[in-house]
Parts: sequence; C-alpha cells; structure tokens
Amino acid sequence: MNLAFWRRNKDGQKKKKSAVREWLDAAIFAIIAATLIRTFIFEAYTIPTPSMEKTLLVNDFLFVSKVSYGPRIPMTPLAVPFTHHTLPFTKYTKAYSESVQWKYHRLPGFSDIHRNEVVVFNFPEGDTVALEMQDQSYYGLVRNAGGGDAGRQAVWTQFHVTSRPVDKRENYIKRCVAEAGDTLQIKDAVVFINGQQAPIPPGSQNYYQVKTNGDEINQDRLQELDVTDPPSSEGQGLFQYNMTHTAANAVKAFPIVSDIHLDLQNDYLSVWPQDPNHYKWTQDNFGPLYIPKKGVTVHLDSSNIALYRRIIHVYENNTLEENNGHFVINGKPTDSYTFKMNYYWMMGDNRNNSLDSRYWGFVPEDHVVGKAWMIWMSYGNGSIRWRRLFSLIK
Repeated sequence: MNLAFWRRNKDGQKKKKSAVREWLDAAIFAIIAATLIRTFIFEAYTIPTPSMEKTLLVNDFLFVSKVSYGPRIPMTPLAVPFTHHTLPFTKYTKAYSESVQWKYHRLPGFSDIHRNEVVVFNFPEGDTVALEMQDQSYYGLVRNAGGGDAGRQAVWTQFHVTSRPVDKRENYIKRCVAEAGDTLQIKDAVVFINGQQAPIPPGSQNYYQVKTNGDEINQDRLQELDVTDPPSSEGQGLFQYNMTHTAANAVKAFPIVSDIHLDLQNDYLSVWPQDPNHYKWTQDNFGPLYIPKKGVTVHLDSSNIALYRRIIHVYENNTLEENNGHFVINGKPTDSYTFKMNYYWMMGDNRNNSLDSRYWGFVPEDHVVGKAWMIWMSYGNGSIRWRRLFSLIK
C-alpha cells in the first residue's frame, strides 16, 4: 500500500506533499500515538533512589502497566508531550496548564490493587512543593522549621513554593502493604495485616545490629550475600548492617559474630500522623491502623482526627472546621465521616531507607498511576546489569 500523503492542486489533481510536510505529518502522528500509549497502556520509568533495594535498584528502567488497574484519564490534559511537571532544561517552568482540570476517572482494568504488588503513584504530599528541595516533603520542611504559620513563612521565605495537581506530582514507587479495608500493624519491624504476619519480600532489607569480636566482617563474604551498604560502627565490636533477612541468617553463623538482632528505629516525632500526644508510633512499631475503604463510615473525635484530616479536606475536597473536638464538614456539624475513595498503604522494601506511608500516610486511589511490570534495562557500576534485563517485577 502506498503510504505517501497527497493533496489536490488548483486543477483538482492529486499532488504529492513536500518531504518537509511528510516528515511533519509523520512526527505529529508519532507524538499522538506515543502519547496515547504512554497514557493508556504503559509508560517507562527509572528508579532514582534505593528505597526499593534489593527488589529494585537505582538505574533500573521499568515498564509500568496502566491497563493493570485501569488507565487513569488525564486530570490535567493541557501539557507539553513527554514531560511530567517541569519543562526540560528549566528549574521552575511548568510543563502544563491548569486552565482545564478534569475530575478523577479511571477506565476498567484487569484487576484491583492487591497486597504485595509494586505500585507507581503520585506523591500524596506533593500538592505543595519547595522547588529547591523537591526530594523532601514540603510539609516536613514546615515542621522542621517550627511548624504552624511561622514554619510556613520560613519555608516560603527561603524557597520557591508552588502547588501541583494530582497527576503532576512526583512519581513514587513502593510496595502495597495493605489495601482498603485492611488493619495494619508493625511490631518490631514485622508487618501484620488483619492480625496475620504479612509475607516478607525476598529483597526486603532492615538494619541489623551485629556484635563481633571487634573486627568488621570480611567485605568479600558480604558481597557474596549481596550486602553492599557500608556498615556503621557503634563501638565495642558493634556494627550496623543493612541487609535482607536471608543475609542476616547467614551472617549469624559467622565465627566472629556473637549476636545479631534487628536494630529498631524509635523516632516517633517524624512518623505520621505527627501527633505525639495521641500516637507515639515509630518506623518499626506502628498501629494498629485501619486503611479507609470507600463507603465505610468512621466516628470522628479529637484523638483520631489527625488520621483523617487530610483525607477529608485535601483528598476528598471538603471544608473542615474544628473546635474543641467538634467538627463541621461542608457547613454541617457532624461526628462521623464516610469515605469517598479507597486508600492504600505503601512501603519501600528497603525499610530503613524509604520515605513511605509511615511518614505521610495513606495513598488515595486517584493518585495511583499503574503497576510496575518489567525491568527492560538496568545499569550500574559502569556496566549493564545483564541478569536484570526483561525480568518481571515481583
């Protein structure tokens, strides 16, 4: 079939388009086709941080399936093709226009989001961003600056601050640990869902405190166990290693090791919901916590409003007024709230080096981008990681 493009001249006869016009038409067609594939079928992503090691490594290149959970219709449709939120080669110039905003809608997919699946989603706290510190939560910066109006003023004075719609927030990748309707609890770094211990991902890492005869463990032996993070010394033959459960069991058998146990983290001030008067949860001892499910109604009081405030006001766009444990939602006094969306709990497999739901809470369903599907390329230590190519993500 002749695919040459034609147009008619003044006499009504067909006339072949110029080479420039043919290239332009082909480029427009390619952009439209690629945009449709990227929006509705799959999209390529790169792993920028070690929060999912050893499951996913920095500079793993992934395909993320949009059809698995159903493609999300663009909520900010006016955007420069093949960009996310910022124009290339610029620091602050938006790559989209908010003059047109569509409500959240998702086409049917092959399945719902299930526990233990690796999911790409928009960062829930990414609605406001300090542009010079995009790798940190704006709300965390405000808290670190003293919180309240003074903290906000300090951040706004120091940084360029902007807002972003849901689909233009940073993309994160974590494992779905709990789905809507589950009750989650973490006890001594072990996750429990609905009272049952959750499966431990093979690549999941934790900090372990290792006591030796005073010497560090031989690096070659650690390399064989894929323990690559340098240890930190805590004195008197005590070392902290970041490693998988399997590696820890192997290290336990080394002759120079006299003791090994999880090095539990106890920082409750930075852990969500950042309400130490009611919740002194830590990274490794957390909950129990109910994961909100669409249609479920919860009672509200001064002790649990910190869990649901952002859902009510930000994610589900209601007005919320609080006064001494009494609440007014959309102008009506109430002591309960019914969720409009499903929510999920996401955690990185590299448990002690992951900014995840333990620090910013629930992931709303309208933030979900897709399911991490396959590694198509991987690069590290100056060469291609051939064994990782075209491997499925579990």
